[in-house]
Amino acid sequence: MESLLVGSFPKPSSALSFPVAPELSSLTNGSYVALRDSRCRAWNILDRKCVVRFQQHLFMCHVGSFNKKYAPCQRSRTKYLTNAASEQPLGSEPEPYHLKSPSETVQDALHAFYRFSRPHTVIGTALSIISVSLLAVEKLSDFSPLLFSGVLEAIVPALLMNIYIVGLNQLSDIEIDKVNKPYLPLASGEFTITTGVFIVSAFLLMSFLVGWIVGSWPLFWALSVSFLLGTAYSINIPLLRWKRFALVAAMCILAVRAIVVQIAFYLHVQTYVFGRPAILSKPVLFATGFMSFFSVVIALFKDIPDIVGDKIYGIKSFTVRLGQERVFWICISLLQMAYAVAVLVGASSSCIWSKYITVLGHMMLASLLWSRAISVDLGSKSSITSFYMFIWKVMS
Repeated sequence: MESLLVGSFPKPSSALSFPVAPELSSLTNGSYVALRDSRCRAWNILDRKCVVRFQQHLFMCHVGSFNKKYAPCQRSRTKYLTNAASEQPLGSEPEPYHLKSPSETVQDALHAFYRFSRPHTVIGTALSIISVSLLAVEKLSDFSPLLFSGVLEAIVPALLMNIYIVGLNQLSDIEIDKVNKPYLPLASGEFTITTGVFIVSAFLLMSFLVGWIVGSWPLFWALSVSFLLGTAYSINIPLLRWKRFALVAAMCILAVRAIVVQIAFYLHVQTYVFGRPAILSKPVLFATGFMSFFSVVIALFKDIPDIVGDKIYGIKSFTVRLGQERVFWICISLLQMAYAVAVLVGASSSCIWSKYITVLGHMMLASLLWSRAISVDLGSKSSITSFYMFIWKVMS
């Protein structure tokens, strides 16, 4: 193309005569020839520039027509590339990928497992077992390594079973938790379903294995009843998933928290650790009655912040049926009744120091509960959840 374009322009030849200016007439023949040759070279350079610019003009015209013809394709390709880059503009730099170190990976996994285990239930279970075990103490000499080892033998399998129960509940409620508790590992996707099944299966087997090795029948029966009721409460198979029915769900929680934990673990210490007759003392009966109120409150209150997801997925809890505010104040009334009974029982005690501790302690807890209750914003899920955790801390 270049040779064709160059050929279309006449080039100055060596014979081309330039008009001679009057001031150049005095030049010698050799000087004139040198000046003429330099002018010819300048003309050739100018001619070459014109040719190149003309070529560029033709090329740009060709490219312009191509762009007009394929502009929609180019725009769609640009849009596709923009979307493929995680919705970042084409001109922006993608964020560098941070490769986590092994320690960071382990730390994230442990934090996810911490949330998966529902630590407030773990702490509440441990404190309940310790407190009811102390009711079997009759004299100062009972505080011995035998007591501490016996309590530890009860706490370990109980906590393993607790993690199985709360883990199974999360496996059965993944879609509901995406609405109510999106921070849980299964709902957020941090744990896969396979991981969740492996964890609950492993903890269930370890719980029964430790209970069998310990060899305490009250302990083993406590684990068995907790397993049966916890499974029936959560698992989504015909005739089970009792959490769908408000009254049955409340009875399951009451049976485990108020009866199994109180009586079975007391008998574990009383009969297996100390080797004494299986007699239920008045303090044990009082603790069982008091924890019955607490268990009913937990069964009712835990559904207050979860009303949105329960409505969507057809869980007919008391909160869905009666409303958040009404269930909230029913829970507060039940707890205040429990504290009032505790004050009356303490006042009737023949032991002076026990009387003052029981009466003053429960009056302080009742006042603290009321002051926190009237400050709760029932329109705020975080405020309700915070008060729910407060109940666990105070009542456990």
